[in-house]
Amino acid sequence: MMIILGILLAIGVGITLGLVGSGGTILTVPIFVYIMGVDPVLSTTYSLFAIGVTSFVGGARGFIKRTVDVKKVLTFGIPSLLMVYITRMFILPLVPDVLIIGPFKIHQNNALMVLFALVMLGSSIAMIKKRDERLEYDNVQKKVPVGKIIAEGGAIGLVTGLVGAGGGFLIIPALVHFFRMPIKRAVSTSLVIIAVNSFFGLLGDIEKFRGFDWWVLLSYTAAVIIGMFGGFSISKGLDGSKLKVIFGYLVLFIGIYILIVEFFLQ
Repeated sequence: MMIILGILLAIGVGITLGLVGSGGTILTVPIFVYIMGVDPVLSTTYSLFAIGVTSFVGGARGFIKRTVDVKKVLTFGIPSLLMVYITRMFILPLVPDVLIIGPFKIHQNNALMVLFALVMLGSSIAMIKKRDERLEYDNVQKKVPVGKIIAEGGAIGLVTGLVGAGGGFLIIPALVHFFRMPIKRAVSTSLVIIAVNSFFGLLGDIEKFRGFDWWVLLSYTAAVIIGMFGGFSISKGLDGSKLKVIFGYLVLFIGIYILIVEFFLQ
């Protein structure tokens, strides 16, 4: 029953991804953990797979419609994907099963979910406050220092690698505000970067594939893809900036819920 509920919620995740170009990934891990009963660490790998495939499909649609900025995918995406791979391959394995902080002992799974909740809170505040992302900038490209591009891409890759979130809530603001990219073009470009990041993250988790419940994972992924195309259709007549604010409040609520569960209900 809970698996069916998770798949239904996956359609909602896809709709948000199609509507606002981000946020769908940040809902996937909580659904896998709290609804479908997947181990928190494994759920980040599931998220990378599901969102990687979904974003690939959405990115392919962007290529067909010629709304993907290939140059930005390369200059912004390469530092990000390298950090994703480094994080999944070398940093996560170094994290002990139990973290000892002073008198406190925190299990890795709990620490991961708390970190994820904090990322959700930060991204929700950004989505609620940044209401000007709907602006359609002209084609004059803004010159950004290379160091800033690398730092931004690396930070997004670190988040993606640690918590299994594609980082669209960070990528889109960067593309819009740093590069003055139109929001619709930023969404398509972001989906391509998310897909590449997710697949590189999976390279560090290949050994986990043997333990996948493929029926659950593929069913969830298919539902997200269906929802995403529904979101694309709905978005044609809606104000994306208002939707992003509403979604920001939803993410804020879920982030608070996760913190309450991890600190008080465990």
